[in-house]
Amino acid sequence: RKTMEQVLEFFKKLIRNYVFLNVMAMIILIVLIFVGVQYGLNSYTRHGEGIAVPDLQSMTYTQAKMLLEQKGMSIMVGDSGHNKKMPADCILAQIPKAGSHVKTGRIIYVTINSPASPEFPIPDIIDNSSSREATAKLTAMGFRLLEPEYVTGEKDWVYGVVSRGRKLSVGDRVPIDIPLRLQIGTGYE
Repeated sequence: RKTMEQVLEFFKKLIRNYVFLNVMAMIILIVLIFVGVQYGLNSYTRHGEGIAVPDLQSMTYTQAKMLLEQKGMSIMVGDSGHNKKMPADCILAQIPKAGSHVKTGRIIYVTINSPASPEFPIPDIIDNSSSREATAKLTAMGFRLLEPEYVTGEKDWVYGVVSRGRKLSVGDRVPIDIPLRLQIGTGYE
C-alpha cells in the first residue's frame, strides 16, 4: 500500500511541476520535425519525378546534345573508343542506360567514336621474350598477328616485330588495327 501511495505522489509531482507537459511538448515537436523533414526532402528531391533517358547510340554528338537539352538534361563526353564500322563522332555507349529515369538537369556521360584507331607502343618483347610470351602480350593489347617470319637464331625467340614491311622498335606507336608480324628464331645458326 505504501508503494502505491508513493507512485501516486510521484505522478502528482510530475503534473504539478509541468514535467509531463514538457515531455508531451517534446514528443509533439519531434513528430512535427520528422514529418516536416520527410515532406521537405520529398519536395526538394522531387521524389517520384523522372524523365526517361533516350537511346543515344549511333547518334552524332550534336544530335544527342540537342535531344538531351530539349528533355532538360545535359551531355558530357566521358571516354572515346574506336569502332571502324561506325562513323566518327557517333555515340558508342552512354551512362545511365537508355530507358533509365533521371531528374531534370542530369548529366548523361557518353563514349564517342574516335576518327582514328587508338595507338599503342610496342612493348619490350624484341630480343627479350619467347614467341609465346610476345604473342600473349600483343594479343592481350588487342593487336592482330600475322603468320610469323622465321629468321636464323635461337628457337622460338623473338628477334623483331614488322608492320607493313617496316621493322619496329620498342616504344614505337602503332594503330591497333594494323596487323603485326613477329620475327622468330628457327633454332638454326
